[in-house]
Amino acid sequence: SSCKRSLLFPSWVRVASLFLCLTQTVLAVVLNNSTQLESILDKYKDKDEEWWRARSRGRRAISEGDMHLILNLHNKLRGEVHPPASNMEYMVWDYELERSAEHWAHTCRWEHGPSHMLTQIGQNLGAHWGRDRPPTFHVQAWYDEVRHYSYPYSQECNPHCPFRCSGPVCTHYTQLVWATSNRIGCAINVCYNMNVWGMIWAKAVYLVCNYSPPGNWWGHAPYKYGAPCSACPASYAGGCRDNLCYKGRFGTEEPEPRAQTPDPSPNENLDRNRMVSTEQMCQQVECETKLRDQCKGTTCNRYECPPGCLDSPGKVVGTGYYDMQSSVCAAALHSGVIDNDGGWLDVTRLGRKQQFTKSYKNGIQSLGKNRSANSFKVETVPVKAVLCDTTVATFCPFKKPVRHCPRLYCPRNCLRDSRARVIGTNYFSDKSSICRAAIHAGVIQTESGGYLDVMPVDKRRQYIGSHQNGITSDSLLNPTAGKAFRVFAVI
Repeated sequence: SSCKRSLLFPSWVRVASLFLCLTQTVLAVVLNNSTQLESILDKYKDKDEEWWRARSRGRRAISEGDMHLILNLHNKLRGEVHPPASNMEYMVWDYELERSAEHWAHTCRWEHGPSHMLTQIGQNLGAHWGRDRPPTFHVQAWYDEVRHYSYPYSQECNPHCPFRCSGPVCTHYTQLVWATSNRIGCAINVCYNMNVWGMIWAKAVYLVCNYSPPGNWWGHAPYKYGAPCSACPASYAGGCRDNLCYKGRFGTEEPEPRAQTPDPSPNENLDRNRMVSTEQMCQQVECETKLRDQCKGTTCNRYECPPGCLDSPGKVVGTGYYDMQSSVCAAALHSGVIDNDGGWLDVTRLGRKQQFTKSYKNGIQSLGKNRSANSFKVETVPVKAVLCDTTVATFCPFKKPVRHCPRLYCPRNCLRDSRARVIGTNYFSDKSSICRAAIHAGVIQTESGGYLDVMPVDKRRQYIGSHQNGITSDSLLNPTAGKAFRVFAVI
């Protein structure tokens, strides 16, 4: 065909809670929002990183049950389009497309790829942040774009088709019902520190679906209007099932591999010394957790509060500075450092204060206190973007008492910056590149970059080198100057 494939612009969709969807080439994942269908991906959303990392790459990227349920949903909705389709093809599962989708899902890159495959397959990406919404909600939102779509009859089709939208976008829907896209393979991965359109999502559930043949061609409608199965390709030999062009005995079809699907990673060279660290410096607390003097040191200075603490905030004593028996999260809400969506905060201990003033702020009523007690204040976690060769001294000099270091954001592909040294393993010399040390420690992935926390510590008597995650660190014995640091994941 002389037609050129269109690049579909992304759209943001909000259904009940924060989530995001993107489709650029082909969308055919269609799940509805019934209670039964929400179970498709529920089993994945509560799995921790160790569960995902422990999975063998040789195993299926998605369960048999989910595979068949997704296929049934695709075919149900494809068979119910209005106006009816005369050439809508029955969709089957393709294990090679599943394999290529798994490869891309594990890169945790919020973009379509790999680039060498995009002319031969369609691809749909979906992601959500948090544990309360499975990706079924994304797909329902895509399908609901039908309300903006006017079917392009043949006399209307060129050159606008398939972009006949009365609303901001309907291209997700047109991909879903593209008649000739008859094969699908999907994979799911949990991605830590995933960069989604400039925002860092600490724990994103990433869904990748690949489709063949690709759809959304300029100058073509997604399907032909007419009596169901009246214009099926000759290869179907007149077979029809649930308004779809179908071949094979009813109920006995099996997914077939597609040998000509290109290798998703022709130059892939997996590192045998793979290391992943999910250790966090940030402490996760409950809404009512009180700050107590028994916890000291840098690892007790940064906290993550859950959403919904306005409903059960716990006790707060003071204004500006707070009694140590106050709820950490409630104090952060009172001071305006976080809102009811939760978030991160830094705590600084201030020693004893003679009195604490009551006030009502940001939906929280604090109490007063007229006797001396230990106190603390809460602050927003500062964030700084760094380069691949940035060292600790720039943003996080070692001083006592230990001060807060900003949360740092590393760019992609620092693995390739061979000029920046890494000295040590787990504990690194402060002459090391922060970002490359984080890749070495398994805190971030070079493909995606991401956030990390840094803890300055006293220098070590020796730093032991090792090879991990594609980076060979140096050894150093009896350093004469400088300090050390550790890197921690942000999850």
